[in-house]
Amino acid sequence: MNRRVVVVGAGVIGVACADALAQAGWSVTLIDRGRVGGACSHGNCGYVCPSHVLPLAGPGVLLSTLKTLFQKNSPLAIRFRADPALWSWMFRFARRCNRRDMLTAGRALHALLQSSRTLYGQLFDRGEVAAEWSPTGLLFVFRSPAEQEHYAATDALLRSEFGVGADRFQGDELSALEPALVPGLGGGWLYRGDGHLQPAELMANWSAAARARGVAIREKCEFHDVVVRRRRVIAVRAGDDEIPTDAVVVAAGSWTPLLHRAVGIRLPIEPGKGVSLTTSRPSVCPKYPMIFEEHRVAVTPFAGGFRIGSTMEFAGYDSTINPKRIGLLTDAAKLYLREPMGPDVREQWMGWRPMIPDGLPVIGPAPRADNLWIAAGHGMLGVSLATGTARLITEMLDGRPPHVDPRPYRADRF
Repeated sequence: MNRRVVVVGAGVIGVACADALAQAGWSVTLIDRGRVGGACSHGNCGYVCPSHVLPLAGPGVLLSTLKTLFQKNSPLAIRFRADPALWSWMFRFARRCNRRDMLTAGRALHALLQSSRTLYGQLFDRGEVAAEWSPTGLLFVFRSPAEQEHYAATDALLRSEFGVGADRFQGDELSALEPALVPGLGGGWLYRGDGHLQPAELMANWSAAARARGVAIREKCEFHDVVVRRRRVIAVRAGDDEIPTDAVVVAAGSWTPLLHRAVGIRLPIEPGKGVSLTTSRPSVCPKYPMIFEEHRVAVTPFAGGFRIGSTMEFAGYDSTINPKRIGLLTDAAKLYLREPMGPDVREQWMGWRPMIPDGLPVIGPAPRADNLWIAAGHGMLGVSLATGTARLITEMLDGRPPHVDPRPYRADRF
């Protein structure tokens, strides 16, 4: 019997799910209101990072966040407004800023991150998708020796609780490891289990591979609603059509909470705006992708370019790019790199990360119908979690035993 599924959203999660479902024998239609990989999956820094196992909510984060908000040129910005969803999100986040909830979420993230890292390795080893995959690690760099030492406690926690530890570098060791860094920095921590890729290349080639497997991709096809009969979705209303289906996967990223009538639940997902700047390669280009933790700025070298990204702005669905936010990126890069950027600016970009208070994505059944599923809320880890999410969703739709415990990701946990 031909099993039909519609996947809503053609970002990295949607494309990964569509491809996995096609490989499992489903007849897949992938729809998106824009184009494939045109939103947050385009201009990110391309990290596949099992090291990012701790959620944003943790002990001391609330106080440090409040301090940051009142600093000039803070990487975090909140546009306070009369929006009950934003205030509810902040309250839920604040409640989880404790060690118990942090570790509980971390264990669930760890399982999915490890799964995804393994599956990415298999995907690239098979040669099905080219994306400049480089499993060389991710380097956390600190300007201050005090902050370098302070981070040692975090690394020890990651090592003891999750088996994810880094190699420590200081002084001449750090300069020898990464010659693109300026001398005199506080130190660095290299997580060798991480990797990076070129996200635009990933999306183009992965969607092409999915098409070759029979996935029908409809761009500029906006999702409107589902047609439900006796708690079963029988069709999807999108664009000017009704698409008959046997199942639906909603992987709409930051747009998912706006689809609450269709899925039957209003998920606490807020769009967290990030920005990036892509340039040509500097003549002294980093070998490693790096995070400048004190400034919340990340850099990634690509074969044909260089990207500086990050910052977080809660401003609703505002799509403007503030030049001052781009300036935060370049100003930070100047503190760490011999050449903070390449000579030619190629793109200034923004995207909305689907931020959720407890840091865990929603992967599982939606309340409105028995054959309606959600895969959303991956925050800043969409690329890192895509392959594991796709495998879990496929297992659920197939009725097979899940390879990771799905209970932490259920929609009704809020």
